[in-house]
Amino acid sequence: MQTHNANMPITVTGRHVSVTDAMREHAEKKVAGLHLDYPKVIEAKVLLNVESDRHIAEIILFCANHIVIEADSTTSDMYASIDETISKIARRMRKHKTRMLKSHRPKRQKDIRHLPEAIFAQDIPLEPEEEHEPVIVHKEKYKVKHLFSDEAIMDMEMNEKPFILYHDAKTDVLSIIYRREDGDYGMVAPVQDA
Repeated sequence: MQTHNANMPITVTGRHVSVTDAMREHAEKKVAGLHLDYPKVIEAKVLLNVESDRHIAEIILFCANHIVIEADSTTSDMYASIDETISKIARRMRKHKTRMLKSHRPKRQKDIRHLPEAIFAQDIPLEPEEEHEPVIVHKEKYKVKHLFSDEAIMDMEMNEKPFILYHDAKTDVLSIIYRREDGDYGMVAPVQDA
């Protein structure tokens, strides 16, 4: 997961207030500290405003895929307004990510299947089942990508597959992430010889 954006342009503007270096640094530090795995932030604008004793902080994030996230807060202290607005922005970013993951998650069938009812006589002898030799019924070519584990989960969710085989960019080994029945994820990775 990308934890900060190295070159994201952050513009801090003041209305009815002169923006001090400390306020600018606080706002830039808070915005740069947002977790940017989804949606990816392209540009950020911070607007600081003072109306009598009300300190208003408004943050607008311009993200990839034409997503714009806005939030504002009003308190009696500018730093508290910035912090509260950052909390709101982070919640809205998580909401976008959750929505995206839910829309790509496979939907469970809720239909009830009705099976025909059958009654068997008890005097029918049980015949031993013939041994069935397993055969490969499907072959698929698969490109192994270099990914981090969170990127692999995102890729798996977007492609609606039950598992993904990938080359772990962190440990440099082949790994498998799979979806468990409880909705969480499991990971299979080879043991590294010491």
